[in-house]
Amino acid sequence: MKAFFVTLFALVVSNGSLSAAIIEKAYEYPSGDVVCEGWQCYDDAIAGKRPGILVVHQWTGISDHEKEAAHKLAALGYTVLVADIYGKGIRPQPPAAGKEAGKYKGDRPLLRKRVNDALNALSQDARTDSSKLAAIGYCFGGTTVIELARSGANVKGVVSFHGGLDSPTPSDGKNIKAKVLALHGADDPYVPAKDVAVFETEMKTYKVDYALIQYPGAVHSFTHKAAGNDNSKGAAYNATADRDSWSRMVSFLKTTLSR
Repeated sequence: MKAFFVTLFALVVSNGSLSAAIIEKAYEYPSGDVVCEGWQCYDDAIAGKRPGILVVHQWTGISDHEKEAAHKLAALGYTVLVADIYGKGIRPQPPAAGKEAGKYKGDRPLLRKRVNDALNALSQDARTDSSKLAAIGYCFGGTTVIELARSGANVKGVVSFHGGLDSPTPSDGKNIKAKVLALHGADDPYVPAKDVAVFETEMKTYKVDYALIQYPGAVHSFTHKAAGNDNSKGAAYNATADRDSWSRMVSFLKTTLSR
């Protein structure tokens, strides 16, 4: 029995708490008069403040895909908030998802307000070091985090996974303070080559610290296992691109937020 309690004590000391775990829960915050319901993740074994990561969803709203990413990021020591761009209870499925996403893509000021309000909610959390913020996004969310950077938000880095790369107002590149990492399927039919070219021109014109990684053979949604494996549909999972893009993001965040 004595040996049991010695072992138990050792576990408590090494882990901080027997109840230490990744906390995951719905998290409401306002955006004007709209109630948004995001998803919060953090490791309760970590004491004090830590860098914060905002995760932005794809076109159907918050899904298991973003929650899984948030969990993995929390396990790396970040406090994480999955933003809710659409508002509580709005989780459209195709084809309605296209219309809902289009509402925000067609109104970039509204999109920027929604994502900045989510960033504000993350920064105000007691666990968040508001001087060390970054944002990542998938598909629609990839477009959104680039818009967050263009808004001049106080983020050190943004990462777009298979997001739209169009630049409706390229001069907004002058507002970007963040490092930008765009992880792109080289064969993505939903992102025309002209959009990629305009994006790169914007980044170079305003001397943004950016990197564009293009994965040969990858199409849209290459991180989504649920997208299947048929490239002819325009959206499909690509295991190699998924693994490499995640690894690059982890390294990017570690380097960018360590300063």
